[in-house]
Parts: sequence; structure tokens; C-alpha cells
Amino acid sequence: MTAAANLSLWWEQALADDPSAATPSTPLDGDTTADVTIVGGGLTGLWTAYYLLEADPSLEVLVIEQEVAGFGASGRNGGWCSALFPASAEGLARKHGEDAARAMRAAMRDTVVEVGGVAAAEQIECDFVYGGTLALARTPVQLERIRAEVASDNAWGEETVLLSAQEADDRAHASHVLGGSWNPNCARIQPQRLVRGLVRVLRDRGVRIAEGTRALRISPGAVVTDLGTVRTRWAIRATEAWTPDLPGSRRAVAPVYSLMVATEPLDDATWDAIGLAGQEVFTDGRNVVIYGQRTADGRIAFGGRGAPYHLRSRIDPAFDRDETVFAHLRTTLVDLFPALSDVAFTHAWGGPLAIPRDWHASVGLDPDTRIGWAGGYVGDGVATTNLAGRTLADLVTEADTPHVHLPWVGHRSRDWEPEPLRWVGITAGLQAAAWVDRAEDRTGRPSKLEPVLARLTGH
Repeated sequence: MTAAANLSLWWEQALADDPSAATPSTPLDGDTTADVTIVGGGLTGLWTAYYLLEADPSLEVLVIEQEVAGFGASGRNGGWCSALFPASAEGLARKHGEDAARAMRAAMRDTVVEVGGVAAAEQIECDFVYGGTLALARTPVQLERIRAEVASDNAWGEETVLLSAQEADDRAHASHVLGGSWNPNCARIQPQRLVRGLVRVLRDRGVRIAEGTRALRISPGAVVTDLGTVRTRWAIRATEAWTPDLPGSRRAVAPVYSLMVATEPLDDATWDAIGLAGQEVFTDGRNVVIYGQRTADGRIAFGGRGAPYHLRSRIDPAFDRDETVFAHLRTTLVDLFPALSDVAFTHAWGGPLAIPRDWHASVGLDPDTRIGWAGGYVGDGVATTNLAGRTLADLVTEADTPHVHLPWVGHRSRDWEPEPLRWVGITAGLQAAAWVDRAEDRTGRPSKLEPVLARLTGH
């Protein structure tokens, strides 16, 4: 239980709600059968099981999880339930056409509403609050970048609003703010409470969730685990950053770490000095992604990229913590909100997320093998997992819905390069993003490397 509490602030709070959440329940006990076997007990797997039962309550659904539900990114993320999709609309249009890109963006906006609706209908208390996303511009270069993003968003049907310096300050009293933007299509959420609520609902409806059970191989008609073999009509891979551990998938995605810190609960005077009264999640216009939220118990939870990629796509609990990155995150947050200069930071955590070679999330079901998959969310998975679950349920039950015609269905990203080329390329990209931010701050001009970064990230 102590180890699970250290996974994230979200896990600590969920364990306070239900101490049994850290104990793997009902591991597989020998060979068995199922109609649908889902490998991975994160939000992708849980949403898929939920919508399969919605579509056909007679299905026997088994979820296999090597740790406990929500152990991975689902229980450690920044808590943005947003309409963000890792591939840009322009990138989607180039690959799939303009109509497909518009349909994808619209589906993501609808998905935020869907998550909130299910949470309310199933009485899942997960601190879901619509506050939208606030992006702050703190340099002239960031302001120009945000202006361009607002124009692009609205060309694709978004409702993003460009904010003046005063309008941005009305929402968040950050330092050096020149303007910003606000998009309504995002909710603040406590992700591990969402996981626990879905687990409760699924078990009440007869879904078997075999925690503490490691899948060794996914094959047509069978999932082999360390505790027995499951004979199954359909098998779904929902393993996200842990995908490279499966045979034949070593180069499918690159596990890259994202780390977070959280403050102590703040008093009213400090919140008056910070703002965020509308429960907006927040970021700014730099290239190295940062993300934050005002939590339900009055903290700021704040994260960012910048942790190293580890050779051969290794995942290790030791990589969840990097004191240098934690210190940088704390410094960055205090620079953003100087009112936090004397506030204690009580939590720090991290974990891997999955990045496909083209930064293009995907979902699909091979009709010949009856093996399905979803993932590659690049950190934008809290809402996208829900759309993946609905889509996989439609594919399994052969329902001809708009979901199965979206452009990410059946998309196959090419494999990452072999090592050490993979390590060299990813490390160079991470360092280049940080270098571009420093160069922009120093010169006040856009870096010539920015278009290169945009191409590397599917934009």
C-alpha cells in the first residue's frame, strides 16, 4: 500500500478512499476462457470493457493487468480530460483528408462531454469540473505562437479564444503574461478516482478483472499469461507504454517519461494571488510541454516533459523519480506563480507514456486475427482512451457507427529505429525542444529549429 501511494498524489488520495485498491484482486487461477480478453487495466482497457457491456451485456469480458488497475499513466497523469489529440488537424488532413480531420476533432470534443456524462450517470466521484484550458503567453515569441494556434484551432471548428494580457490575468495572475488563449473543451479530473469508479462499475456488471497477472503473449484466439492461458474470441492490447515488453512489439512505441510535483493545499490568500478561480487547467507557449491544474483539495499539481528516454525502451520504477527534473519543475512553477515562493511541495512522481514514431495515436481490430489495439496517446490519453473504448466496442460488435470511420482507426505507425539510433534521435529531440526555448528567451525571436520540431511531432 505504501508503494502504491507513492505512485502519485492521485493514488494516495484513492487509497485514502479505499485502502484495498493497492492489493491485486482475483489473479488468474489457471487456464480459462472469455469472449473478449483485454490486456491492460488502465483507462483504455476499462473503457473498452465498459462499452462492450453497454453494447452486448451477454459478452464475457476479462481484463488482465500485471499490477493493479490504474498502475500506469492512467493513475499518474496530469488530470486533463481534454479534446487534445497528439496529431495536429493539419497533419491529419495531410494523411486522411480535411473531412476526416474535422470529424476527428469533433469526436474528441464530444468525448470530453461523454466522460463527464458517464461519471455523473455512474456516480463516479472523480472531481470532474469543466474549466477549459488556459494557455499563457509570457514572451513575444510565445504570444505569436499562441495567436497562430488560435487561428488554426478555429479554422478546424474549435472555440478557442485569444486573450489580451488583462483577460489572461483575470484568469490567472502569473508573471510576465502578455496574453494567452482559452479553450472550453477540457475538464479538470482526478484520474485514479475515475479508474476506481470504473473498476467498481465493471465488477458490479460481471466483468472479471484479473490483477497481478502478466500477459506474456497475445496470439489469435489466445492470451498467454504467467498464471494460465485464456482462450478467447477477441484479444485487445491496451498496454500503452508497456507495449515494448510484448513479443514483436519492441519498437512499436517509445516509453518517454513525464514527471509531476504538487504543492501543499493552499490557503485562500494564496489562491487570491494565483487565480484559476474557474478551475482552468493551464500551460504556456513554450516548446517543452508543461501542464497544471488546481486540485479539488486546493493544491497545484504541475508537470512537464524533459526526463530522459532510456536505452532499449526500458521501464523501471527507478525512472519514475528524477530529482533534477523535480527541482526544475518546482522552479518553473514558482517562476510562473511567484506567490508560491514560500509554499511547501509535498508530492513528486512520474511515469512513462507511449510515443509512436509519427506521434499518431491509433485504434483498430484485425478482422483475420481478431486482435485489437489502442494507444500511442503521447500524454493526451485521459479523454482519448474513452473514444478508443467506444471504438473498440463498435469494432468487436460490428456496429457501423461514425467512430469506426474516424481517421485513426486502422492507422499503423511505422516502427521506431533500432538502438542506439532510437536513443540518439529521441534524446536529440528532447534536448532540441529545451534548446529552442532557451534560444527564444535569449534572442526574443523564433528559432529556426521550431519547424523541424513541428515535423518531428506530427504537426
